[in-house]
Amino acid sequence: MLNQNRIAVVIPYYNASKHIIDVLKKVPDFIDTIYIVNDCSDEALPDEVFTFNKVNYLEHAQNLGVGGATKTGFSKAIEDHIDIVVKLDADDQMDVSYIKVLVSNIIDGNSEYAKGNRFKDFKALKKMPFARKFGNLTLSFLTKMATGYWNNFDPTNGFFAINIKTLKELDFKNINNRYYFETSLIAELYFQNARIKDIPMPAIYGNEISSMSVWKMPFIFTAKLIRTFCKRIIKSYFIYDFNISSIYILLGLPLFLFGFIYGIYTWWYYSHQSIFAPTGTIMLVTLTIIIGFQLLLQAIHYDILRAPKSQ
Repeated sequence: MLNQNRIAVVIPYYNASKHIIDVLKKVPDFIDTIYIVNDCSDEALPDEVFTFNKVNYLEHAQNLGVGGATKTGFSKAIEDHIDIVVKLDADDQMDVSYIKVLVSNIIDGNSEYAKGNRFKDFKALKKMPFARKFGNLTLSFLTKMATGYWNNFDPTNGFFAINIKTLKELDFKNINNRYYFETSLIAELYFQNARIKDIPMPAIYGNEISSMSVWKMPFIFTAKLIRTFCKRIIKSYFIYDFNISSIYILLGLPLFLFGFIYGIYTWWYYSHQSIFAPTGTIMLVTLTIIIGFQLLLQAIHYDILRAPKSQ
């Protein structure tokens, strides 16, 4: 225990037989239970794993992905009345010494969810491969917009701790089983008004080749992020609440889209006629776009202000 809180670690396991023992040896003594979830790995767990007294072994009948494996660990932690759950990867690319910092932020009441942020450590950032750095920076910004957590960064970081009370309130069906797991989890946290704390920490990169290509990420995540964004806006501003920002969206979006589409049509029509567009038409298009854009900026400003903030 740590300050009378039962702490558990969930480790999704898939083809990490070379590293899992090293990870287990580094787990702090205050951890009460270690849930290892075998997600139909091709590589069997080393026999030495079962010599660790705190290990609770779970196994999937079919491969569900990192999110699916983590959710299985979450469910077991809820069943066992754990207080705080830490998600840790099996590939030894997370600095286990930061577990106490993550957990302490929740125990102290600073947040309900604490996660790593590899972008607050400039030295570590310089060491990060350029392709991964660029992909994460771009994805982080898009995720801010989609999830509503404008004040947090590095949302795809899978090293995190979460309060079990908050975890119980989440609908696991809305949390993705695979690469979109962390983002969909944060998106669900938004509707619980959960506070997220970023913990600066370095990234560790081994020789393993990720099954997720950086250049595939935009194609895989974009459609999902758009759906997440639309779902959040509709729920936050038109179902669960209706406020001034809702009005900004209702007025600003149609004006901006009308001005933009009508502007393209006007340009196409008059260019094909080989004549100049009337000044009044140009002014109408310009003003419509500007007014619509200004209203949307006000909506974005309000959305940033209402983002849940940790202490």
